Amino acid sequence: MLDHVSISHQNGLILWSRSFTPTFQTLASSSSSPVNALIKEAFIEGKARSSGEDEGFEKDGYSVRCTMENGLGLVFVVVFPALLPLTYIPELLQRTKQLFISLFQPYLQPLIDVLTSGSLVISSASNTALRLLKQKLEEERWALIFDRCLKSCEGTKKSSRTPVPLHRQAQLNAASDASTPALSDDGGTPVTAEEIAKNVQALKNKMKGGRGKGGRGGRGDGLSPSPSPSRKTPSSASAKLMRKWGDSPVTAEDMASLDYSTPADASASTAPAPPVDVDGLVSNEALGTRTSSGAYEVADWDYRGSAFKTDDLPSEEEILARGTKKLAFTEDVKEVSSSNTAWSNVLSRLTGKKTLTEEDLKPVLVEMERHLMSKNVAKDIAEKMCESVGSALVGKKLGGLNSVKSEVQNALSTSLTRVLTPKTSTDILLEIQRKRSASSFASPDSPPDPYALTFVGVNGVGKSTNLSKVCFWLLQNGLRVLIAACDTFRSGAVEQLRVHVRNLGALGDEMGGGEGKKKIELFERGYGKDAAGIAKDAIAYAKEYRFDVVLIDTAGRMQDNEPLMRALAKLVTVNNPDKIIFVGEALVGNEAVDQLTKFDRALKDFSGVGGGGMRKRGIDGIVLTKFDTIDDKVGAALSMTYVTGQPILFVGCGQTYTDLRQLRVSHIVQALLS
Repeated sequence: MLDHVSISHQNGLILWSRSFTPTFQTLASSSSSPVNALIKEAFIEGKARSSGEDEGFEKDGYSVRCTMENGLGLVFVVVFPALLPLTYIPELLQRTKQLFISLFQPYLQPLIDVLTSGSLVISSASNTALRLLKQKLEEERWALIFDRCLKSCEGTKKSSRTPVPLHRQAQLNAASDASTPALSDDGGTPVTAEEIAKNVQALKNKMKGGRGKGGRGGRGDGLSPSPSPSRKTPSSASAKLMRKWGDSPVTAEDMASLDYSTPADASASTAPAPPVDVDGLVSNEALGTRTSSGAYEVADWDYRGSAFKTDDLPSEEEILARGTKKLAFTEDVKEVSSSNTAWSNVLSRLTGKKTLTEEDLKPVLVEMERHLMSKNVAKDIAEKMCESVGSALVGKKLGGLNSVKSEVQNALSTSLTRVLTPKTSTDILLEIQRKRSASSFASPDSPPDPYALTFVGVNGVGKSTNLSKVCFWLLQNGLRVLIAACDTFRSGAVEQLRVHVRNLGALGDEMGGGEGKKKIELFERGYGKDAAGIAKDAIAYAKEYRFDVVLIDTAGRMQDNEPLMRALAKLVTVNNPDKIIFVGEALVGNEAVDQLTKFDRALKDFSGVGGGGMRKRGIDGIVLTKFDTIDDKVGAALSMTYVTGQPILFVGCGQTYTDLRQLRVSHIVQALLS
């Protein structure tokens, strides 16, 4: 396990570093840092001791190892606990040096030239070169490349050890326990070398004897066969019971023996629940941020966030192959800029104003339609988008250096932005505050009405899981949440929510949720009950006990099942929730459009019936799940927003409570057009 790794120049400028432990992060900023001691002893006083191919020393319980790149004056440093014999450190340093130089030498050379010029003033050229290098480190995902190299070095050293087979190890252990005592019989005196030699010889003789007489599985001299167990005669207590047929009555004893939902004895029922391991419930890398007002915001999704995956990283062979193409960076810039200027001068004289026709646009629009479909956009929606773009461009004059393709891309980007821009507010926290204020103003003496969100969708898309992620976000904003278990059909649905409530309650205490006041609670009435009635009782309970938000979990159902869709519309009609959120998968493509369209149509057709003049309701927002499985194929987001006009509130992209993201329109457009 490493504590710290850094890449710096000999003059002390750090190009890249990472601390793996919080303790070393604090230590790295102090004057007693092992890295600072290395700089002092190795480069100032020249006291570093060589250890094979790398140099280093030990200080304050840390081992510091480094290697040099004399051509550029770079220093690669690794720090790890001195007690750990990490034999892969020399290989890690060498491979890191090769990969870093192969990737970034063209961007390092201008910076190194400025640093070695002897000037004491940091010029704007050095700042530009350093900023360009930092940007290139992010673009090439150097941190992930180093992580992969580290795991590869660790795995190589682990796999180089030849493990002893389990059956052989067990045989040696048993024989050693039987014939090789560690202490003599006089009570604690260590055995001598002669006794050890006799014990080893006795062990060899017994093992030879075991393979000799009796053949395979036989026993040698000195080992008597174990007596075979005597056959037990069946007693009256273990006699075969009479079979019970389906039409036989079920007694109370039978029901009690089959009931595993409660403890068997009273002592077990009073036993405390096992502690919740909160470490695996949240991801520190996926945590959101706090605004200046203290509100907790989930992180934004970025299609470049697929950089968290290492599947598409270039291999080390490809990176090292780049090192053979070491062209000067400044020469490349000058050559490219001069060629662009020349071509622009020529083309500016040759091009003129051109009027776009359908024949000019048709091949480009066909290509764009295929591109959108490859991004998981529904076929009919891709056709409509390209058709609208084509009709808007016909007759437009094309001037300057713009090509037909670039003009179509610009128009398509504008059209996508217009479709994806929310028509209604997506600030749920603001809506919760407004409802509380309005309710308090209307009835100052009664508790305010809670804000109700109903989660609907087909089976297995992750409604309960993403409901719990939204609940975590609300809890982090200081709101009290009541979860209503209205899925009374699926076995285990109530128990699943109970586990989420227990975990979120433990996280609330762990992350500053406050003790003494229950921030989250589950409202359930078991299975087989009317979901609309449970939701109504839950909202009344939340108002009585001053909960801020009610999250209503419903049973999954297929969009073509009319009786179940009528039951869902009844729940909406009876309770009139503030938002109806459709939960769908991001990877289903055309099926997502069909699901969302029929859910929205069924709610509008069946809701409001017998509800005392209540307006017909439809889908108010969308949550897309499994967003981490699609990379940049975000067409489902466009398809769902196109057919309903409703915004995508969140996307789920992981398996912890913090794996919830917000979608920005610009990021979706970039992903669709990339």
